[in-house]
Amino acid sequence: MSTPTKSMLTASSLSGGPDMDRSGRSAEYLDRDEPVLGICLGMQLIAEELGGSVDSGEYGGYADVTVEITDDDDPLIGSLAPDTRVWASHADEVKHLPDGFSQTGTSDVCGIEAMSNTDRDLYGVQWHPEVIHTEQGEEVFENFRAICEQ
Repeated sequence: MSTPTKSMLTASSLSGGPDMDRSGRSAEYLDRDEPVLGICLGMQLIAEELGGSVDSGEYGGYADVTVEITDDDDPLIGSLAPDTRVWASHADEVKHLPDGFSQTGTSDVCGIEAMSNTDRDLYGVQWHPEVIHTEQGEEVFENFRAICEQ
């Protein structure tokens, strides 16, 4: 990986676990006019903060899931294989997208596996790209780095 750029150092990533308090955690990141990547709970926080909705998932717990990439032009995940295997928790899921967001990934387990608002450089994935069980997880981070360097 190359040396971090200033834009990369100011970009934000939101993540967390099931015990994390949801109240107001993401607002400070979303108003900075810089790229943000929400991972799992981070995606849910972005959705809730911007007017989308989150509710319990039908399947719960962690599992190996095949995500269908629904937007080949999406700068975060459009370069991934059309059917990408990921490791995800579906205890909670984004049920309705906030205004300005597009669904960029889906699965048989969850309707909204990934979302983006490219005008604001806000991105979210339901799965965990940082774990070895996720195919092309490193590519997600490389793509986010490229977004930050623009």
